[in-house]
Amino acid sequence: MSASTMSRTAPSKFTLLHGPTPLHELPRLREALGGSTRAPRILIKRDDLAGPAPSGNKARKLEYVVADALAKGATHLITVGATQSNHARMTVSAARLAGLECVLVLSSSDAHPPIAGNLLLDKLMGADVHIVPPAPEGASENPHETACIAAVMEYLSTHGFTPYFIGLGASTPLGTLGYADAVGELGVQLSEMNATSTRLYYAAGSRGTQAGLVLGAKMHGARWTPHGIAVSPGDPEKTTRAVNLANAAAELVGSDVRIAEADVITHQEYYGDGYAIPTRAGIDAVHLLARTEAIFLDPVYTGKAMSGLLDHIRRGEIAPDETVIFLHTGGVPALYASAAQLGLERA
Repeated sequence: MSASTMSRTAPSKFTLLHGPTPLHELPRLREALGGSTRAPRILIKRDDLAGPAPSGNKARKLEYVVADALAKGATHLITVGATQSNHARMTVSAARLAGLECVLVLSSSDAHPPIAGNLLLDKLMGADVHIVPPAPEGASENPHETACIAAVMEYLSTHGFTPYFIGLGASTPLGTLGYADAVGELGVQLSEMNATSTRLYYAAGSRGTQAGLVLGAKMHGARWTPHGIAVSPGDPEKTTRAVNLANAAAELVGSDVRIAEADVITHQEYYGDGYAIPTRAGIDAVHLLARTEAIFLDPVYTGKAMSGLLDHIRRGEIAPDETVIFLHTGGVPALYASAAQLGLERA
């Protein structure tokens, strides 16, 4: 972060990233979209290669959150998600690297979900996994999840351990700082490539990544505009959440920068029937990037985000002389449990 935006030292981090993640061009995708006369120059920021346990965007958030857990003497990290949660898998890996235990409370309509994809990795890393039913239809919270978390926290506390709860997606003010940092990293890389971008596309879910990107873009004076592609419903409440997270994160580092709801651009047309329900356009995007650039997206997050970028290009919303960035936020392990959704269940 720019020193001019801060009046005190940023919180400490527990290192999870393996250095700056790559930023490179996608020339074969551009050619598949009509070439330089019809499609912009497309760059991809590879946060799918950020760190351990196939990584993803949660690594940047967890660097701050895990440091806080260690500072508070935690012995166990506790978090929540679905059975194919990328955040849950990354939390287990961060716990292992920090010498901590990890308990996952995962929701599923199947009391015994298949051990595949992210859940396989969770088990392989030794996570203590609790499966609970999903939230009742129309409920804003999952009472089964809440009760299980409370029971786990009480059990650990009464047995002499120190549990540290991490909310969904590590979308907290501390976690938000991870993507404010990432904007500075990206700025250096663009300068080294002598490239100027106009837009950055990314998957907008629990909105912690969004909060960090929008805040970071203001802090660092980025010349590109963040364009979130919603992967689930929830606005306008989620936009309000992003604003609150960003401004609370700015306070943590003593910055006077603030964002407003008008700064948060989220395209709502691409999430389909809801969270974790693949769309036809998202699946097509997964296939297209795999066949042109040998890069793997997932049908829940990055596939939907890429479908939004592709649609904007095909509709001519982005001029061929522009440069756009796609932020790959990870999710590859979920592919290994998605063969049927991708139409690849038979050899």
